Amino acid sequence: MNQPIQSSTPIESNRNNRKRRALLFSALALAAAAAGGGGWAYWDEVGSRYVSTDDAYTAAEVAQVTAEIEGPVAQVFVVESQKVKRGDILVLLDDTDARLALRQAEADLARAHAQVASANANVERSGIDLQRREALIDSGSVSGDELTQVKNGATNAHAALDAAVAAQALAQARLEKAKVDLGRTAIRSPVDGVVTRRQVQLGQRVQPSTPLLSVVPVQEMYVNANFKEVQLKDVQPGQAVELVCDLYGHKVVYHSVIEGFSGGTGAAFSLIPAQNATGNWIKVVQRLPVRIHLDPAELEAHPLRVGLSMTAKVDLRSKT
Repeated sequence: MNQPIQSSTPIESNRNNRKRRALLFSALALAAAAAGGGGWAYWDEVGSRYVSTDDAYTAAEVAQVTAEIEGPVAQVFVVESQKVKRGDILVLLDDTDARLALRQAEADLARAHAQVASANANVERSGIDLQRREALIDSGSVSGDELTQVKNGATNAHAALDAAVAAQALAQARLEKAKVDLGRTAIRSPVDGVVTRRQVQLGQRVQPSTPLLSVVPVQEMYVNANFKEVQLKDVQPGQAVELVCDLYGHKVVYHSVIEGFSGGTGAAFSLIPAQNATGNWIKVVQRLPVRIHLDPAELEAHPLRVGLSMTAKVDLRSKT
């Protein structure tokens, strides 16, 4: 004969529920402890040692090439993105006017030399004449008025010589300037780099300070990393930085060093700086540009261009 199945009593059910809850709370406590320990371990090994930002961009001291004299463009030897060396001729101006100015300056200098020679001869003659008159003054053959006139003539001769020498120096300076202006008809690259923003065209008549093109020294690039102000407490010049460029991805890592900090935040030097004198003020965390030096050897192996996005990670415990 089958016996009826006895159901558990309410007391036993409560006891089992309490056991399950205790086991569940214990498991949760262990998980929280493990997570907390892992979090502290991560902070100790990574979070407290590194600060990073993806608000970083490549930059360079771009050389702007301008005309220094007036003249029409005779030849343009470069195109956009062309590599150039320091001293290479980029643009050639028509030198006709410069050569004529040089010849005129040479003629003016020759005339000034002749004037100095003539003034020198006059000084010598007036000096000899004065000596003769002074020798005859005691014998009464020469009057005092005549001697005075001779002395005045000698003084005027010396003044004329001084003026001729000054005119000669001025003519010499004009000749040197004419030579410099003739050399400036050949506009050369001030640095090694890549040509960009070429604006000059053949036949264009340029004026002094007219922008012609720019040369980017790609081998001397650096990175401006904009860190939040709350990240910069332990950041110092000389600390090691790892940089990754979006152009190459994480396969290429640049090993760099912090050079220094900007003199102010980007907002402080903006065209219209923020004015927080009103009552509707909201605090915004500012970013300060940090200049990071790039290794020339790594740049040569993996070239960069101005304005590329970078990710920078600073090792706070390092110091070169």
